[in-house]
Amino acid sequence: MAASRQSAIRFIVALGTISLFADVTYEGARSINGPFLGTLGASAAIVGIVSGAGELAGYLLRLFSGVAADRTRAYWTLTIVGYIINLLAVPFMALAGHWGVAAALIITERAGKAIRTPARDVMLSQASKIVGRGWGFGLHEFMDQVGAFLGPLLVALVLVESRRHYASAYAVLAIPAGLALASLFTAIKFYPDPSRFEEPRTARIATTGLPRAFWIYMAAAGLLAAGFVDFPLIAFHFNKIALATPAQIPVFYAAAMGVEAITALVFGKLFDRIGMPALIIGVVLSAASSPLAFFGSFYAALGGMALWGAGMGAQQSLLRAKIADLVPAERRGAAYGIFNTAYGILWFAGSSAIGILYGRSLASAVTFAVVTQLAAIPLLLMVRRRPI
Repeated sequence: MAASRQSAIRFIVALGTISLFADVTYEGARSINGPFLGTLGASAAIVGIVSGAGELAGYLLRLFSGVAADRTRAYWTLTIVGYIINLLAVPFMALAGHWGVAAALIITERAGKAIRTPARDVMLSQASKIVGRGWGFGLHEFMDQVGAFLGPLLVALVLVESRRHYASAYAVLAIPAGLALASLFTAIKFYPDPSRFEEPRTARIATTGLPRAFWIYMAAAGLLAAGFVDFPLIAFHFNKIALATPAQIPVFYAAAMGVEAITALVFGKLFDRIGMPALIIGVVLSAASSPLAFFGSFYAALGGMALWGAGMGAQQSLLRAKIADLVPAERRGAAYGIFNTAYGILWFAGSSAIGILYGRSLASAVTFAVVTQLAAIPLLLMVRRRPI
């Protein structure tokens, strides 16, 4: 029997609750990873490379976890394993006394996220079929970013109270990590079989390959990944030029996450109405953020972070939503895995390049980020295939 729209929304909210607490944990950590690595002796190039390497490891693993999700249909099992690794790596950062140890934990955290993401996105795509792809993914992204907003604020509060003691901030993040795992097991109890949200297809489509539109779309997303400046480098820059205090830097990140939460909902609805132009607007906002963040004064940089969050909100929700429309359900796990692997490779290459360029010329680093993201727009305009 087909599931109701209300039931599908409740399931999306359940997944969103897990993501909310998880994001308090690892986005809270992410808001200080850059400056923390700096206190341990890491350079700007190392910060950029570590950030990119974490994303690379995470996205490469998604190829295998996505295929595993398709073959086993063990969506919840993969999700559990991934969240445990993803969340427990963060509190252990409190014990890191060398940037190499911290870097290993950052990469481990990203690897855990990789294991669970394709399986979770398949379940999310199943439920969003009923409520609308853009709205379903947008609602989940909204809740996800509420956590990403609260996490840095929690970290900022701890840093103020502990007089910039980073280890205390990482240790406190064990609390939301535990809440995320409790929410996960509660969701499994109430929704053991999310596949019921999507009616099986009466005529199966050949699954020997993926459509051409998917590959074009993947190339566009790769350019977006390569040109997107990861926050640890931005935070490193703010700290280096004393634009903001160590306690204010997480607040900048929280502001960006708050904007991202709101824009995820707005762009989700917009995507269901106008399609690809909604994502293109997000790309333009993201590209405009880098000059303000790196060249601006305090308030201009804050505005740049707001644009950074708006662009992120559009891209993080809509990039995943569109894949569900381009690829048959039978190949969706593999498609998410392949897509995220290419995305991660180019994220690593771009983050490393931006970090290296930053050490030589700030202007060239910003130019690379802006031009690379804008280059994705013609490819996005080529993807005209209607939803499956």
